[in-house]
Amino acid sequence: MRISQLDAKRVALWGWGREGRAAYHAIRARLPQLELTLFCSPDEAADARGLHDARLIVETAATAERLGGFEWIVKSPGISPYRAEAVAAAEQGARFIGGTALWFGEHAAARAGGRTLCVTGTKGKSTTTSLLAHLLRAGGHRTALAGNIGLPLLEALDALESPQPPEFWAIELSSYQTGDVALGGARPDVAVALNLYPEHLDWHGSQARYVEDKLRLLTQARPRIAVLNAADPALAALSLPDSEIRWFGDPAGWHLRGDALWRGEREIMDTAALPLPGRHNRGNLCAVLTAIEALGLDAVALAPAAASFKPLPNRLQPIGERDGVAYVNDSISTTPHATLAALDCYAGQRIALLVGGHDRGIDWQGFSEAMRTRAPLAIVTMGENGPRIHRLLEAVAGEGGFALSVARDLADAMQQARDALGAQGGVVLLSPGAPSFGPYRDYVARGRHFAELAGFDPDTISAIAGIGIA
Repeated sequence: MRISQLDAKRVALWGWGREGRAAYHAIRARLPQLELTLFCSPDEAADARGLHDARLIVETAATAERLGGFEWIVKSPGISPYRAEAVAAAEQGARFIGGTALWFGEHAAARAGGRTLCVTGTKGKSTTTSLLAHLLRAGGHRTALAGNIGLPLLEALDALESPQPPEFWAIELSSYQTGDVALGGARPDVAVALNLYPEHLDWHGSQARYVEDKLRLLTQARPRIAVLNAADPALAALSLPDSEIRWFGDPAGWHLRGDALWRGEREIMDTAALPLPGRHNRGNLCAVLTAIEALGLDAVALAPAAASFKPLPNRLQPIGERDGVAYVNDSISTTPHATLAALDCYAGQRIALLVGGHDRGIDWQGFSEAMRTRAPLAIVTMGENGPRIHRLLEAVAGEGGFALSVARDLADAMQQARDALGAQGGVVLLSPGAPSFGPYRDYVARGRHFAELAGFDPDTISAIAGIGIA
């Protein structure tokens, strides 16, 4: 769907975060006379009214009755379409769309907008998308890095018609955005799906719906080539009659044998020294190389450029050492599966692990069972779901041989972690396995506070290299 199709329609914006503001500016630039209504929080309303746009009405109560009066509602990704007021508005005829859909509609109409590579997955998608852009640029290709990674697509809309548009778009998509690709009316050139674990259940309403929504990038957007993880049961079972499937993690394609990277029966290089923390991230290098190969490029020649990749912040990020204690920021970890992967990266070391945050109903039983044999030295629980995690871990702490304590907040948790490590020192690992909502706006703010409490400058650890077009 193109932005021009909103002309003369009853249109509302819902949400005034970065995505919402990007949608407003993109629509207003192309439809300056269009009457718009914005639904946002009271705190955001003052900012929106400060635009002094006579054709923008700002309201703070997004009721079903009000939403139902619009033909199109451009919704920010964090607002679930399964909320009661959204469902009721849809029953009254309102149609919901996101900025991702509008961008893909414009891309489909662009004369030379560049080829699109979309990346999704429960974990690893930001690193994978960034690494994809890094390797394409290493090959001399003008590439955009955008999407959920930190640059809304609509903020880069003008690049579609620029004299030098990107040759490739490396686009990260969350499960909140994957359905928008099909609504945009464009088929991605390549869609990469890394893995599927329970996540965002509060937004999707159930694990089944999460998986269904996540897979809409493949099942509804019908990418020309789908790059799938052969080791993920849900992905391995997919049938995609409209897409060519390329597998990674399969012996016939790009895969790992130990730390060695292989293409079929050809050994390419050792990955142990690459700046990709965790074997799962080195495994995602296989996804990147498969996608590059799907574009018709020489992936073997580009693979060594992974050695110059700069790791992303908040993802198993070593931020420094103080008094014999190393601090690792894995604030992006919002599932127990991600926390287990983080622990595997530091197996054999003295680890004090910080877990817990916003409770969205994800089951921690599997994590608790794993702690019988894979536990760190100490675990400190915190946050809204901290008590629930603590109760599960209490039953296995004796067998697992780890110290267990509960903290009031992140500062208290870090002090308890340092106390547990004692004079011998070790690693304080923030890998909470839960979102940050409550005390923090997002995982970035949580990671910054962690760095600050550890005695490091949060500004130096939070920038993502490579976002934008280069």
